[in-house]
Amino acid sequence: MTDFLRGDEIAACVHRVALSRGEPFDFTRPRTAPEHERRRRDAEKLRRAVVSDIVEMHPDSVVVDSSVATVDAIHEGAPLVISPRLPGDGDALRRAHVHALVRVGRVGTRYTYSPILIKNNELVEAAATRRTLVGSLARIGPSEATFRDGVGVRSNPSALRNGLALSHALCVLETMGVADPDARGAIVDRHREVWWFDLGTANYPRFNLAAYQRYYDERLAVVRAHERWRAGDGPFPTEPYWHRECLECPYNEPCARELRERDDVSLTRFTTFDQQLTLREHNVTTRRALARLDPAVARQRPGPATADDRPEAHIARVINHLDELIYRARAHERGPLRIVDADHVGCPTGDVEVDIDTESYGDATYLWGALVTVHQPVDGVRDGYVAFANWDDHAADAEARLFTEFWRWFDDLRQRCQSQGRSVTAYCFWAQAEDGAMNRAVDYPLPDGPTRADLDEFRLGSPTNWIDLHHLAKTQIQTDGPIGLKVLAGLAGFTWRDANPSGEASMLWYEVAMGSGEAATGSRARILAYNEDDCRATRALREWLNGPARSLAHRDDFEGIAGHH
Repeated sequence: MTDFLRGDEIAACVHRVALSRGEPFDFTRPRTAPEHERRRRDAEKLRRAVVSDIVEMHPDSVVVDSSVATVDAIHEGAPLVISPRLPGDGDALRRAHVHALVRVGRVGTRYTYSPILIKNNELVEAAATRRTLVGSLARIGPSEATFRDGVGVRSNPSALRNGLALSHALCVLETMGVADPDARGAIVDRHREVWWFDLGTANYPRFNLAAYQRYYDERLAVVRAHERWRAGDGPFPTEPYWHRECLECPYNEPCARELRERDDVSLTRFTTFDQQLTLREHNVTTRRALARLDPAVARQRPGPATADDRPEAHIARVINHLDELIYRARAHERGPLRIVDADHVGCPTGDVEVDIDTESYGDATYLWGALVTVHQPVDGVRDGYVAFANWDDHAADAEARLFTEFWRWFDDLRQRCQSQGRSVTAYCFWAQAEDGAMNRAVDYPLPDGPTRADLDEFRLGSPTNWIDLHHLAKTQIQTDGPIGLKVLAGLAGFTWRDANPSGEASMLWYEVAMGSGEAATGSRARILAYNEDDCRATRALREWLNGPARSLAHRDDFEGIAGHH
């Protein structure tokens, strides 16, 4: 029997859709990584809590446990159907899973419903020219929602995936004859806000019903072709290509091995499937071939097409910023490259340098770590790592009190240096994290704590003494893809002591560290060592930028590569 298409497959890699229905090779599913299991657990925890709150707030809601009970509740016009089991659409090979249905009207004798999904995601962001309809769990229907100005849906993969799953559910409800005629659906985000979308309009072109239909048609064709392959009537319907979800896909290793063997152009980060198709149409099938295109031609404003046009000119008419893809392919060929002239590579220094890194759990920071490097002696200031941590206090003001403790130490260090004529420069990687933690702390004012003016004096001074190494490095160094700290510090020769160093893994360690006994003590030590290594990694990156990185080849200097124009 053919497997139905689920809502979470509509944005998925088509090769994964095919493989999940039967692989053309021997395959053992790898063990789920603890970080992924934690994400799944946290999402389920949020869903249970939100559903419980909805039931409590709406005593007229009906909780169902089967497709028969779901259909009965819909036919009886239940105001809210909780945990519905929607029957599959056999003709269209569609099955949808939603967390609630809210009654929105009636057409003739039939009640109509809108689907609601609960997702542990950040769904929206600040957008000055947009507005989005938002409600609450207490006033959950679309008629009770109001527009919030200056807010728009994020453009990240999770928002696309969630939106397409919502359209998928609407299509199943349409087959049942009970879909909202205005094609509205809602997503409850991790902050428990209820965001409403009119999916029958052009307001959400990335995941409305028209966009959904294109995704669905493509995947339905794959499923049908897979049926024929399984029956021995045709080839396997898809081939591997690099896709954003590859990093967490169970088929990643066999696919990656095949792609690496042929140096597939899709391995150029972060290409879309449509971009990959365009490159192949112009015989650019490998990263090596892409690296040999001329970025200067790719950047030229394209005029009318002629037969004499270079391939870059043709491709650039379809792919915006083609030059960026070329540079990533070149960095794969030659290793990291310079974006700027050698004398513009580097990082500001100070008599005393402080590398700062935080660790957070959920929305709260529980550790501030700092590595002090003294180049010119200052009385009362010493080299070494300092940490301020909170392992057990989860009161609302705990984050503010922890930051106050860190700030007193840091401000004392700055004052000592200033009084002795020494300069202080502080560094972080991805200032958005540290700045956000600082801002949250001062937004919960304490009588003896720092103020926003104190932060502004530190962060906005000229010349600046608060350096974001991520921002600095991305303007100077070209890599073949990611420019995270693990990648860049690795280029500088730095290695972490922990075998599994990642911010997401540290959240699992913190869950143990909040307990008691030997396990908690060991986990706290592991977190402190990881945080210290993050601080040392930023220092290693700075030293690399101020030395060896200046000897890297420039990304526009591609001499010596055979076959280059």
